[in-house]
Amino acid sequence: MGDVIPFGRKPVAKKSTLCQNNHHKWDVVKDAQFDVRQGKLVTIERCARCGKTRNRLT
Repeated sequence: MGDVIPFGRKPVAKKSTLCQNNHHKWDVVKDAQFDVRQGKLVTIERCARCGKTRNRLT
């Protein structure tokens, strides 16, 4: 019989590869804020994977 060749493991993907490519999983933060200057409700969203936050005016 021939020699047995050990196969290497597949390299592990980087942490949160979706978030690195701007595919976040946005969840709404329940604290409601009000913008006095524009008179609109500010919705704060936080990514469930990486923790990045963004603001949206509604």
